[in-house]
Amino acid sequence: MSTSLFAAKTQAQTENMKTFLDSKLPGIAIQVNATAETQPNQNINISISLKRQTTVYVEYFNIRVYGFVNGTQKALMWNLSDINFPLTETPQTYNDTFDVQENVWDVAYGEVTISYNATYVGDFGSLEIPYRNITLGFTMTHVENVYLKSLREQLEDLHALLEQFNETFLMSFDMNLTLDNLIELNRTYWEIWQNYTELQQNYDALRGGIAELEGTRRALAILVIIAVFFVASTLYLFIRRPKEQW
Repeated sequence: MSTSLFAAKTQAQTENMKTFLDSKLPGIAIQVNATAETQPNQNINISISLKRQTTVYVEYFNIRVYGFVNGTQKALMWNLSDINFPLTETPQTYNDTFDVQENVWDVAYGEVTISYNATYVGDFGSLEIPYRNITLGFTMTHVENVYLKSLREQLEDLHALLEQFNETFLMSFDMNLTLDNLIELNRTYWEIWQNYTELQQNYDALRGGIAELEGTRRALAILVIIAVFFVASTLYLFIRRPKEQW
């Protein structure tokens, strides 16, 4: 990958990041940045920062990110834990990337749980206060419902197709494409079909009659020929018969 392409990709990922949690607990500040928007089968970049406000020793830190299967059922997508570490002047940071499942959409949900000791120093001396199992919940990355988007696009295409059908229907039948008009057109079609069927049956019957008449005509012609032949033969024999002697 070229340097310019890598820089552009990094910039795009950074520009798509959003702060979803910026909480100040006693002695500690927690910030969570993550990808603002994504889609199923893509990923979420996440960055967590723990910054001390006083002397802090963290006994347990955990962050979970949940998605919602079909937009309803909560399912764990990513988890990170760390234990037993002090916070220094340099903030403790975690950066990671995780995938979004195919059937997950709606907003992601983050949950931070932390147990730590904060030490305060004042005129009264040093005082260590324990904080146990503090949990912070927050909404995160919006995961686009690509299935709903696809259905909307299909509906838009269907609407455009219906508009084209209506224009064609109007030009062909001089009426709008409505259910009543379709019912009426269907009724007319079946009436025409029944009339056509009756005409076809009458035509077939007529063809049968014509065929019988043609057969009779041929038979009659044969009989006439036979009769003519018989008369001619008789006449010939009569003319050729021997004359009687007187």
